Amino acid sequence: MRQACQIVVLLFSVVLFYGCSAAKPSNIKNICAIFDEQEDWYDYANDAYQNWGSPIPVMMSMMYQESSFNADAKPPRTTFLWIFPGPRPTSAFGYAQALDMTWDGYLDQTGRWFADRNDFEDAIDFIGWYNRQSHQRSNIALNDSYHLYLAYHEGHGGFNRRSFKGKSWLKNAARKVSARSKKYQRQLKGCEHRFKSGWWFF
Repeated sequence: MRQACQIVVLLFSVVLFYGCSAAKPSNIKNICAIFDEQEDWYDYANDAYQNWGSPIPVMMSMMYQESSFNADAKPPRTTFLWIFPGPRPTSAFGYAQALDMTWDGYLDQTGRWFADRNDFEDAIDFIGWYNRQSHQRSNIALNDSYHLYLAYHEGHGGFNRRSFKGKSWLKNAARKVSARSKKYQRQLKGCEHRFKSGWWFF
């Protein structure tokens, strides 16, 4: 009996793990393909938009840049003596590459104590929350993906000090986010009606 209970617990844990950490979409360049493949993701992204006012294409383009929709993404390890693996440069983890301290601030402010960084629903809500903070603290428009990404990377204090000025690689990344956001917006305009319609409308 005890062994049977252990098996049930193990199976439940496996189902729970894979329910949170969805497989990476096969075509991340097309937001319609992403939402077609991951059936719940549109609803989660739309919930984040409703919660924080950050448009879906903006949040999704930022997630693309941060993790390419890899649930367990981490920064590459540093090396010691050019050979031996060293520590990771930051605590960034998950879809949104959220740092430990910033994630803890999100949990504290939202009360989502069971949220996980490798859960898409939680990660997209985190990005929306952070963009709302950028709007409030740095006066960035919620659809300004270029400056939102700079603030996401540098933090609000760094952004307000313009710490990104000498970082051409970062500004180049922000331009990619902006371009992809516009592309995602065009794509979503042609397919969003499919995801907004529930079965009762068919």
